[in-house]
Amino acid sequence: MRALVTGGAGFIGSTLVDRLLAEGHAVDVIDDLSGGSLTNLAEARADRSAELHIHQVDVRSPEVVDLVARRAPEVVFHLAAAPDVDDVAVGALVEVVGSLHVLEGARRAGTRKVVYAAGWWLYGEPDAAALPLRESSPQAPLVARGAAEKAMLEYLRLFRERWGVEFTALALASVYGPRQRAGRGVVSTFARALLSGGELRVLGDGAQTRDFLYVDDAVDALVRAAERGSGLLVNVGRGVETSVRSLLATMADAAGTPGVTPSVGSPVSGSVARMALDPGRAKLHLGWEPWTTLEEGIAQTLQWHAEAVRT
Repeated sequence: MRALVTGGAGFIGSTLVDRLLAEGHAVDVIDDLSGGSLTNLAEARADRSAELHIHQVDVRSPEVVDLVARRAPEVVFHLAAAPDVDDVAVGALVEVVGSLHVLEGARRAGTRKVVYAAGWWLYGEPDAAALPLRESSPQAPLVARGAAEKAMLEYLRLFRERWGVEFTALALASVYGPRQRAGRGVVSTFARALLSGGELRVLGDGAQTRDFLYVDDAVDALVRAAERGSGLLVNVGRGVETSVRSLLATMADAAGTPGVTPSVGSPVSGSVARMALDPGRAKLHLGWEPWTTLEEGIAQTLQWHAEAVRT
């Protein structure tokens, strides 16, 4: 299979690229390197047997249409996203205009499938009684990225109905793991602070919950979606709520620093109090289930950050 991964130098994207190459697929990466890094692809680039082509291009550029059409991927994994989930202007350009460039290129190329990585932001503030959320839950996003992703679901359906470009859209839970930069997620931020002796800060009261999903599990769902789940939005999560304070306690124990006391910061605007995604549809239509426990994932993440701190 010839695959194309937008955002392929990011932490999820590069992990996906490694998986695809390990399975013998040819891979094109489109990434402007504003959020990702070629370091994430160092092993892949060093493998002489891998058919890997990297294109440093911003998806907002119209040249992406011709680039995708020229590379003619069988499957496009669209992961490119604005780094700030609540930047309205940039988010619209990257996640709507940029995504349309990718979709139009896929249409011209005769691509059979686009796998789109959205996030739990689609759902906004959920009814706590409805957790873990199913895909039929109301979509009422509170941040710009969620609004852009909601719009993209309509464009995906349009391209499917009008031009036969098949899709599967995945609503990912809070993905964490190796290669995620500190500051880009609470797990990576806590990991770096615990290992380097930096300030630990909890935003809000720390009672807010998230559904933490290890990156390898997320990538497995993306790969499965290349062949399954056509025309569907599919939640990809563990279906388990973990509070931020509970997460910190678990990470502190694993790092050998139990009993740490974090400072308290103001809650992030647009943040939701509780979140978890029901993986039932993913099991049914993708044959997917999460296999990494939070404790196992945290151990792997801390090990990666410890090596990063040393270097």
